Amino acid sequence: MAESPNTVSGKQKEAPVSGNSSTVSAGPSAPVEPALPRRNEWLLIAFAGTTNTADAVMKVALPLLATTLTRSPALIAGVLVVLTLPWLVTALHIGVIVDRMNRRSLMVGAEFTRMASIAVVFLAVTFDVASLPLIYVVAFVLGVAEVTAQLSNASIVPSAVPKSRWQSLTARITAVEYVSYTFLGSPIGGLLVAAGFVIALSVTGGVYIVGALLLTGLVGNFAVKQTKERRPARVEIREGLRFLWRHTLLRTMSLSVMVMAGCWSAWYALLPAYAVGGPLGLSPGQFGFMVTCLGVGGVIGTVLVGPVNRLIGRRWAMFANLVGTMIMVGVPAVLPATPSSAWWIGVAAFFAGAGGTMWTVNSRVISQSLVPNELLGRYSAASRQIAWGINPVAALIGGVLATIFSFQVAFGFFTVASLVLMYPFLRVVTAEVVAEIDAPVKDEGPAEESVPAGKS
Repeated sequence: MAESPNTVSGKQKEAPVSGNSSTVSAGPSAPVEPALPRRNEWLLIAFAGTTNTADAVMKVALPLLATTLTRSPALIAGVLVVLTLPWLVTALHIGVIVDRMNRRSLMVGAEFTRMASIAVVFLAVTFDVASLPLIYVVAFVLGVAEVTAQLSNASIVPSAVPKSRWQSLTARITAVEYVSYTFLGSPIGGLLVAAGFVIALSVTGGVYIVGALLLTGLVGNFAVKQTKERRPARVEIREGLRFLWRHTLLRTMSLSVMVMAGCWSAWYALLPAYAVGGPLGLSPGQFGFMVTCLGVGGVIGTVLVGPVNRLIGRRWAMFANLVGTMIMVGVPAVLPATPSSAWWIGVAAFFAGAGGTMWTVNSRVISQSLVPNELLGRYSAASRQIAWGINPVAALIGGVLATIFSFQVAFGFFTVASLVLMYPFLRVVTAEVVAEIDAPVKDEGPAEESVPAGKS
């Protein structure tokens, strides 16, 4: 494993020379943390709340809108397939763009693209011309905007706040993401859809506009300083992929997330047809409440991540996500498909949410510590394409298995996948490897330009 390559280049602050003295200090003085306004932190937290709430409403509304047009589990799951497909087909090229352009501007543009896409669905519903092809097209555009926003957001933190506040800010953002995406967004989505798709779409579009306005208040320069001449996109894409593949810890984390993300994607894709249009027989509001259990667990996970890290270490805190994922897909696989099972599915989702946030906080801090700022966009794209590119495939597999066999068979397939994942994770992600991340380093303040990382 290479040493943490987060040293920031640039001019060092020289020690002062007093009077006629010919002596100076032996080396550069310790860097001073810039006095950046704390409002950067609060604006990023508020943005996470607004955009994730709107995302959650749309990921509830679009599949439920599809249930009014078809009863096919495969076609309903296809909405999530198309929504997540951009992670597979566009992430690497968008990562290059994130490392070339102003990251805040990209996030603002993504918000307005989402708003415009929702306006199209709004008009279609209003004039009663909604169709599955239209839903799929809008879902794909929303997915591209999500990729752009997520990669930019993952890359902007080191430029927005000093390193001493990365973990606390990451934990807060993660907590807000889970609160807004599952604890608030899913039930709000269910309630808004119950009130009418027109109302749900109107509110969601307005929330995206609020998110864009929040970003305009950020202070700082969020365009990456280029240390090399721009090269063809394919060359820069290979650089991000090569960086990821040569770091054993980062590579293993990405492959682990790939399996877990596939399980979560299948769970999300199957649940609307299983719970609302299928054997559980829940209403949209009840469905949203059941999914809310993920958010409750996620919030508790962000509260516990610090104490759990200190008590048992990052490795076991991250392992909790593997266990939670297995329980989440395992419970609907073994329980009978009756309304009473909804309670146990909610409990399983709670444990998955808690493990998910502990993984997210720790993995983001590890990535921010190991990856140079000028590579963050491409690294995040490479990592998330590997980790999240499986989402449309997993959603499709889940839908096909449920259509041909049963929902229990589909959930059982992903339960086995999560069990198989545990052995390689424990073998590679050792306590010693993870401990290197926590070795004392100088706090260089917000990163602007990083030296290339060494090989692991």
